Amino acid sequence: MKKAFSGIVAAIVLSLVLTACNNNAPEPVAKKFLNSFWQMNYKEAKTVSTEATKQLIELLETTSARVPDSVFKKAKSISIEITKVEENGDKAVVHYKKSDDNDSHVLNLVKQNDKWLANLTKNDDIFQEEPADEAPEAEPAPEGEPTQVAPADTTSAK
Repeated sequence: MKKAFSGIVAAIVLSLVLTACNNNAPEPVAKKFLNSFWQMNYKEAKTVSTEATKQLIELLETTSARVPDSVFKKAKSISIEITKVEENGDKAVVHYKKSDDNDSHVLNLVKQNDKWLANLTKNDDIFQEEPADEAPEAEPAPEGEPTQVAPADTTSAK
């Protein structure tokens, strides 16, 4: 009886460990991608990327050949903190922060062939200098010069 009980306990513990170590869930995939991406380890980042994302990363690889060693060294110190994961069917949105700034960022993932993959587009905030939801402020006109205001749209249906 004791052997049977310990066998059951071992099976439960093993299943919990395997479930906890599932590397094909959005969070561990995002963490692997983001750490690799921001640390400029593009080869590793591509292992958990969609084909379109791989193409974008290859463009970055090409330009990174001209980056000074000091930039690579600084990049190696960046770490990622996942703050929230929203999974919805075959799509997931991962919210994260980088250790070198306080801004919140998002990474989109998609599930393809039962694998979660990072899915970047050129419009994602990872490629933006300023957050996508903040529009740059208009510069004021020099003093003494008139400002132009667009006329109101009077053609809308009533």
